[in-house]
This record gives sequence, structure tokens and C-alpha cells, in this order.
Amino acid sequence: MNTARPAGTAEAARSHPTPRQRRGVVRIGPWVSVPVRRSTLVAAAVALVLLCACAVATLTLGRLGIGLGELPSALMGEATGKDAFVLNRLRGPRLVVAVATGAAFGLSGALFQSVTRNPLGSPDVIGLGAGAGAGAAATALFLPDTLPVSVGALLGAVLAMALVYVSTGTGFRSPGRLVVAGIGVAAMATALTQYVVYAVERDKASALTAYINGSLAARSWDDAATIWTVLLVCLPLAALLARPLGIGEMGDDISTGLGSRPGRITTAAVLLSIVLSAGAVSVAGPIAFVSLTAPQIAKRVTRGGGPHLMMSTLLGALLLVLADLAAQQLPLFDNLPVGLYTMAVGGAYLGWLLVREWRRPAV
Repeated sequence: MNTARPAGTAEAARSHPTPRQRRGVVRIGPWVSVPVRRSTLVAAAVALVLLCACAVATLTLGRLGIGLGELPSALMGEATGKDAFVLNRLRGPRLVVAVATGAAFGLSGALFQSVTRNPLGSPDVIGLGAGAGAGAAATALFLPDTLPVSVGALLGAVLAMALVYVSTGTGFRSPGRLVVAGIGVAAMATALTQYVVYAVERDKASALTAYINGSLAARSWDDAATIWTVLLVCLPLAALLARPLGIGEMGDDISTGLGSRPGRITTAAVLLSIVLSAGAVSVAGPIAFVSLTAPQIAKRVTRGGGPHLMMSTLLGALLLVLADLAAQQLPLFDNLPVGLYTMAVGGAYLGWLLVREWRRPAV
């Protein structure tokens, strides 16, 4: 029996989706549609509530915290005295930078892991963080009064990615070559960083080490504007890549058969991942493991296939805000860079993965 529907019927079905289909798609304007699952929406709502709770805790806890009763009026612009100073100079910019930086790292990691099909992949693996650290170190040593350290970090990240691009011989199209070239570039950048830390004066070395490990201390509204601009520009572009990336995870042959162009999609996703990471590094330093762990947590929370861009973005923001809250409030580790906390979380996560693999029965 012929079960094929007429062309007009198929076209009508695509033009007028069923209510169930409409519930499964989030549309951003007339050209962008992102398929979502109900479990993903629930998990995203929970992550958003936890993020708001951590944000409130960041602004209210501690000796300098704003009273919970005064917080709504302070956020409406009515803060005075100590509360105004804390909100506008100390914790407000730091919180806003943490949210956007974590979101950028999480989205960057999701894009990179999707195109490399490697759960342990992140822009750090291809040397972006190490290049940023080397750029910051070189600036502190050779141009201490000429160029800001953050600009040096950005230039170092860009130079590292340029070296990786040239070294692969295929640009960003081959994930395997990308990782191998990135490891080599990261090793050279780390060697330069260690030399600079050893060569500069002790006071400068301490400040430089804090930046290289990733720090949100003394952030300003200019830093917040920088990273939010990068994030808001990249989010729609990432949404455009969501469907091709989902198809690409089925393999290049299937992707090509469905009309996609895997090489171009890979290059676009890697470039977007690099831009997001470079923007985050320029304002907060190379904070480790957020781009690695956020997509993996997103995958386990939603229990579905696909690149998990939305959940990775939210969880990246939540992880960094939570880590920064610990950096500010834990009395035993006062004033430690937030990157040390994310390293501890990332190391624990990798250890859990290893134990899980060991306990699996051999096939």
C-alpha cells in the first residue's frame, strides 16, 4: 500500500505544526528555531532559580553584604552609602561579569565538544587558556606600563589560535589535528608563562599568578559591558548552529546526506567557541574547567542527545557564580582566585569519571 503523503499535505504539515510540535520548538525571530525537550525546559528553569539564589547570596552575605530587605530598593537604584558602594563598585560588577563569563565558557565548551565529539574537549585543550596566560605574562614582563594585562591576554589567545590554525594544515576542519596542535602550542605557552613568573619581581608575580589562574576581583562595569557584548552577539549565532550540530553528531556521512556541510559547520563552531572563550579570558583570565564540566553536566541533567547549548550556557553561569561565592565567603581560603575553585571542581569531576569507567564491566 502506498503510504506517501501528497506534496501539498506534507507542505501543509510543515507550515502548520501540531501543538505537540510547537511545544518542542523555541523560535527566536522568523529565521531561528531551536528544538527543545520538556525535560530540558524543566532543568533550565531549575538552573535559573539556583542562579538567582546564588546571585542574591553574593550580594547579601558577609560583613559587607546588602541587607535582604534593602536589596530590592538597592537594585532599583535607591541604594546609598555602603550599600551603593557594595552594589556599584564591589559586588555588582563582579556578579554581572561572573554570570556572563561563566555563560560564555559553558557555551564555548558545548560548541567545541559537539564538533570534536569528545567529552573531554574544550578550548583549553587547544591552548587558548595557556596562550592567554602567556600573553598576560609577556605583557607584565616586557610592556608593564604600556599595555593592560587583559589586552595582552587577549592577544596571546589570538596568537595561540593562529598558531594552531597554521599548524594543523587544514585550519579548524580536522578535530583530531586541532587537539594535537593545541597541546603543543599550550606546552610552549605554559613554558613562557612559567619563565615570566620566575623572572619578574615577587609582587608582580603574585598579581600575575592570580590573573593567570582566573580572577573576578576588582571587575568593573566596563568589563561587564565587554563580556556581555560578546555573549549577546554570539548567542544568536550559536542558535543558528544548533540544528546542524545536532545532525553532525550522527556522523559526517549522514550529515552530508542530509544536505549539511560538516567542514563549514566545524569551522564556524570552533571559531565561535574561540571568540566566546577569548572574550571571557579578556575580562577574567583563563578560568579552567568551566567549559569542560558545564556541557557534561548539561548532558547528564537533560538525558538527551544534541549539543545542549542552552543548558550549557546556564550551567556555566551557575558554576562560576557559585565558585565565586565560595571564593568570597569561605573563611579558610580568603581571597583565592576563583579559578582555583573551578580547578578543584573540574578535578573532582574527572576523578569521578575515572572511577565510573573503572567500575564498568569489561566488554
